[in-house]
Amino acid sequence: MSNLKAKKAIVFGGTSGIGLEIAKLLVEAGAEVVTVSRRESSAEGMQHEVADVLDREALENIFQKHAGFDFLVNAATGGARAIGPFLEMDLDGFQGSFAKLWGYVNTVRLGAPHMAKGGAIVLLSGYPARKWRPGVLAIGTVGNAVEGFIKMAANEIAPLRINGVSPGLIDTPMFAMEGQARQDYFNDTTRNNLIPRAGKPEEVASAAIFLLENEFVTGTIVDVDGGAIVT
Repeated sequence: MSNLKAKKAIVFGGTSGIGLEIAKLLVEAGAEVVTVSRRESSAEGMQHEVADVLDREALENIFQKHAGFDFLVNAATGGARAIGPFLEMDLDGFQGSFAKLWGYVNTVRLGAPHMAKGGAIVLLSGYPARKWRPGVLAIGTVGNAVEGFIKMAANEIAPLRINGVSPGLIDTPMFAMEGQARQDYFNDTTRNNLIPRAGKPEEVASAAIFLLENEFVTGTIVDVDGGAIVT
């Protein structure tokens, strides 16, 4: 990893799971890191701000406070996500799943004007955006919107860069199951993948760091899914 000293990053959803691993890698590389989440945090070596990605006034205050930052990462889900058969799904739940997209749009729209020249943005999608599996139509539809937004926004915010990472099934605290039930779920869900296991948050985080560092990449989605999409 290259030296990122003198760089400053704001990481939304940076206190758990993939977002936390991205924040850790940035700190290890020498960057100044500000994590943002809805709850207080005392993660070592990082500053922290409390805000909801749907609260535009709070976001604007944060971006003004840290104006001139280089990197913006959003790994926040935005809220609950609807899961289950589409024809049985509560439509309010389906609509509510788009809080993730609105959170992304808010942070990019409000954050980009405060970023340093040559800055970079990374958002997280997910493999259901391009591969159907039972129960995740809402999540996949949101992912489609996120990836479309990245590709379109790249044209409008240049020379700032914006890219996305599309994770497969990743073993994070998002899954409430524990013990053998948790392992059985991961095994069952990934058994047909080319790499038949759940991914690790740090495996996704390393792809995000690549996209922040590489100045010749924009409007791109990097898949970190164990081959889930191609099978």
